[in-house]
Amino acid sequence: MKVLVVCTLVAAASASFFGGQHLSGFQSDSSDGVTLAQKQHDINFLLYKVYEPLHDAKLKNLVESFNPETEASNFPDGGVAVLKLLKELKDHHLEEKEHFFSVFNCTQREQAMMLANVLMQCQDWTIFTSYAAYFRQQMNEEEFVYAMYAAVAHSPLTRNVVLPPIYEIMPHFFTSSEVLQQAYKAKMTTKAGKFPMDFTGTQNNPEYRVAYFTEDIGLSTHYLNWHIEYPFWWNDTFGRHIDRKGETFFWVHHQLNNRFDAERLSNHLRVVEKLHWDGTLHEGIHPHTSYKYGNFFPVRPDDVHIQDVDNVAEVYDLMMMDQRIRDAIAHGYITDKDGSKVDIMNEKGIDILGNIIESSMYSPNADYYGSLNNLGQVLLGHQGDPHDKYHEAPSVLEHYETATRDPAFYQLHKYIDDLFRKHKDRLPPYNKEELEFQGVAINSINIDGTLETYLEDYEYSLINAVDSKDEVENVDISTFMPRLMHKDFSFNIDIMNNNGAEVLATIRIFAWPLRDSNGVIFPFNEGRWHAIELDRFWKTLTPGNNHIVRKSVESSVTVPDVPSIKTLQDMTEAALNGGTELHLEQFVSATGLPNRLLIPKGNEAGMEFKLVVAVTDGTADAAIDNLETLTKFHHYGYKGVYPDKRPHGYPLDRRVPDERVFHEIPNFAETIVKVYNHDQHIQHH
Repeated sequence: MKVLVVCTLVAAASASFFGGQHLSGFQSDSSDGVTLAQKQHDINFLLYKVYEPLHDAKLKNLVESFNPETEASNFPDGGVAVLKLLKELKDHHLEEKEHFFSVFNCTQREQAMMLANVLMQCQDWTIFTSYAAYFRQQMNEEEFVYAMYAAVAHSPLTRNVVLPPIYEIMPHFFTSSEVLQQAYKAKMTTKAGKFPMDFTGTQNNPEYRVAYFTEDIGLSTHYLNWHIEYPFWWNDTFGRHIDRKGETFFWVHHQLNNRFDAERLSNHLRVVEKLHWDGTLHEGIHPHTSYKYGNFFPVRPDDVHIQDVDNVAEVYDLMMMDQRIRDAIAHGYITDKDGSKVDIMNEKGIDILGNIIESSMYSPNADYYGSLNNLGQVLLGHQGDPHDKYHEAPSVLEHYETATRDPAFYQLHKYIDDLFRKHKDRLPPYNKEELEFQGVAINSINIDGTLETYLEDYEYSLINAVDSKDEVENVDISTFMPRLMHKDFSFNIDIMNNNGAEVLATIRIFAWPLRDSNGVIFPFNEGRWHAIELDRFWKTLTPGNNHIVRKSVESSVTVPDVPSIKTLQDMTEAALNGGTELHLEQFVSATGLPNRLLIPKGNEAGMEFKLVVAVTDGTADAAIDNLETLTKFHHYGYKGVYPDKRPHGYPLDRRVPDERVFHEIPNFAETIVKVYNHDQHIQHH
């Protein structure tokens, strides 16, 4: 079974890159004297028009005078990784240019990892850019982009460098073929153009009602960047351990499920039905997008019965993985590769299960438990051509940056989420003593401002979609489409501290739809599983009443939208020319949802949500010292020991057989709020 080697191939490749060594040295901080502005400039141009030769004179000169073998001995691994990659190049084993790339293709992924490994080991900026520029000219373009994104995210040399938005680096993945035809025409006639783009499909398709969410380019950026920060191929030999990686895999997808269900309810649709391997994919997909060199992203018609896929997997294989995971959950332990039993009936069990289900390099027994998520995603992506009769290009499900567009993505993850829930529901419920924060009570919670969403046009550049020609003048070419926004608001929370001294508190804010698609109120235990985390932050409570105002823009689960390539370059050039520092810190982590997607769409009548706030003991919650000084952290992309030792979703992560336990503790409060959408669309063109 060809793709069952997803895990073992990654394991073998990752270990062999370093010859089995643990390279603790290459993750140390680097002070090479190169300004952030210069680094940002170089990254911008390494990724600019990646399907063409380098456009930056400095990078061109570096390549012309660079011998990649000369510097090999200076690498922490003695040059093993770079010499291996050079041999692959010399032997013509690397993927050719102008071909497709997918991270789920074992060979292509290994090649991208080789380059990422080389770049992450570089100790000097000139060496980093030299190798990057050299291999940019030698490797498959999309492999290079993936490797660059991984290296920039994890190398100490690129700390605070911002990755340009993927939808401007590879606009073909996100822009309809019809709009790209207009862009090519504008280029050839040297007439600047801004072209409108609508969502895929028509109102004849009920899924069109939620296309503003599934086709949101900020959502795509979030999902890609999370997987770049938490790659399934990551091995600790890369220099550090990714804390709670499996649990965060669960939580990110759990939140995506809950958020999509809330969007569906906002639009009078039923929540997503979970996938059944012996069932039917009722919703098809027609992406209306194409690859750079002409092949269209595959179409899948409606009502496709899930079939075996030649050279990928049989449905039976997925069912066997499912059964082994269910057995582990039922027994309360997993079986390690050496045959020993590992207890999962504890707070760390979700992390182990997440590593198994994805499956990542952290899986304790990938050979036995398989790769349910990754293999499942590939199998579903081929359902339009399961027997390879038409030799179609990789589907949207085979790219992180496009996967969230496919209805099958949400069905797969609703099914996987159900497995996680089965595990969570086997853990004992929290009792009053575990939930209570002695001496602390919430007196009131309310919203300052209206919870209201609207659509607003957003423009992005298509300059990287069209080819440059010396004889054809460059003109501004872009497209624009509506995207969801919300009006600013604040949470106002009054908390009484009766302890007579300052205490550190963790403030956790959630909301879930009050009613299902039939208008029936969700029971507390069902509602809490549909909860959307809106914020999590720490506050020192002084004795007496504490009035806390938390602005929506401050949410730790969200990030600002990544600036456009032009904005990044303008800021960079201003810093270089003015001799000033470049400050991009707020944009470094793109792993969270865009802040404008903090709340679901709602509807004209005002969609009801149950808003809940839990104030828990910050000192008991803390996994690191001086937690109160951590004024801002990116919840989805935190590096190092995760600061909050409580499980993601606490205290709503375990079953609640009797909701009165929450009503009896004063540090928990709830209210009903409404989210409005009045069909407002702000147009700028």
